[in-house]
Amino acid sequence: MLAFKLAYKNLIGAGLRTWLNVSVLSFAFVLIIFYNGMIDGWNRQGRNDTQAWEVANGQYWHPEYDKLDVYSIKDGHQSLSPLIHQRVSKGEIVPLLIQQATIYPQGHMQSILLKGIPANQQLLELPTSVLQLSDSGVSAIIGKRMAETTRLKVGDNVLIRWRDKNGTFDAREVTIAAVFSCDVPGADNGQIYIDFDVMQGMMGFENNATILVTADEAPIALDGWDFKDLDFLLAELDQMIESKKGGGIVLQGVLLLLIALLAIFDTQVLSIFRRQKEIGTYIALGLTRKQVVGIFTIEGGAHSILAAMVGAAYGIPFFLWLDTVGLSFGAADVGITIAETIYPYYSLGLILSTMLLVVMSATLVSYLPARKIARMNPTEALKGKIQ
Repeated sequence: MLAFKLAYKNLIGAGLRTWLNVSVLSFAFVLIIFYNGMIDGWNRQGRNDTQAWEVANGQYWHPEYDKLDVYSIKDGHQSLSPLIHQRVSKGEIVPLLIQQATIYPQGHMQSILLKGIPANQQLLELPTSVLQLSDSGVSAIIGKRMAETTRLKVGDNVLIRWRDKNGTFDAREVTIAAVFSCDVPGADNGQIYIDFDVMQGMMGFENNATILVTADEAPIALDGWDFKDLDFLLAELDQMIESKKGGGIVLQGVLLLLIALLAIFDTQVLSIFRRQKEIGTYIALGLTRKQVVGIFTIEGGAHSILAAMVGAAYGIPFFLWLDTVGLSFGAADVGITIAETIYPYYSLGLILSTMLLVVMSATLVSYLPARKIARMNPTEALKGKIQ
């Protein structure tokens, strides 16, 4: 308790020097929380958007299907069992039939993935209800990225060519019924959606599907299908987030170690050099060298406590405001799942871990120069000389 009282008096007595160190450390503290909060917010939004638009709570794949292998798409489909039909009717499973095709927008040729999806499904956010409104022809929906790439808009007709189950080329015009805005490139880039039943007829694949999107959080056994959980389906996003967090460590090191903690270290070294007589007096009054080291260590570590208080004074209003308006990145397409506006997520664990990191780091750099006190001669210290 004595060490805390002396440390407090010394901090207040240092005046402007203390508050300069506290200000720099509080800025580092707030910026670390801000950066990690934005990364966690991006992660939460990215996962939620991908589930809402593409994967739901998991997918069942045909054993030969691999979304990264174009040669597996042609034969990666199989018939649906009565159990699957029952779950489809209940809205618990959405079947998708996927095949390669070619479109000819504005006289140009472009390879695409043609996806058949039930028009009455409600599991995914895709606006498939418009697929059943057309009385003539085939209706299709595309994403905003696909619309920009092909220069297609609602009401336009485009020719699609594909191979049916016998390998015979066939072609048909489809009408763009809707263009949806989606932050998930995997559900947008290079893809056109048509009605599931219409596509089965076009391809000659009666009662067939390539993948099954499920609403069940716990998988069930479906013969002939491989279940892919969210850890597998969201692995690319998770790896991206982890790489960004890894890059954040460099930022934290620069802010915390090279700026804030270096200032505290220099302050403590200067304090020990200028306060030799005070140190000698403490020892002469009966304090052990460990106790005196403890006073200076606590004094340096207390900078982090004051920094947390100062940071909270301006950081909390800033974080509350940012949580309301978010951070806008515009409509730029960077090829990854990222919303136009990201809302940060500040968990209790993030705040506590950041506080612990700052306090432990500040205490450590305060202890390092304070170790010199243990080698000081009390008599020489009272004279203001270090042995």
